[in-house]
Amino acid sequence: MTLRRGVGAGAAALLWIAGTMTTLAASPSPGGGSGGDPRSSGQGPGLVGDPAFALFAVVAIGLVSVVITLAYVRLTARRSV
Repeated sequence: MTLRRGVGAGAAALLWIAGTMTTLAASPSPGGGSGGDPRSSGQGPGLVGDPAFALFAVVAIGLVSVVITLAYVRLTARRSV
């Protein structure tokens, strides 16, 4: 019984490896694009959007989460009777 399980596990592992070897993927070579970042006007990679707004949004979300957490802890604190 143990030999059958071992042979079965080995066969399953070989089939799994064979299946992963035949998986197709995109070519690793660069190409297909026509020069530069498609989000910009052709000058190459750069910042897209407004970094100051993004920074402000991250700080605002952090502060709001701190305030909500402190309010929750304050309102649900155990009260000794």
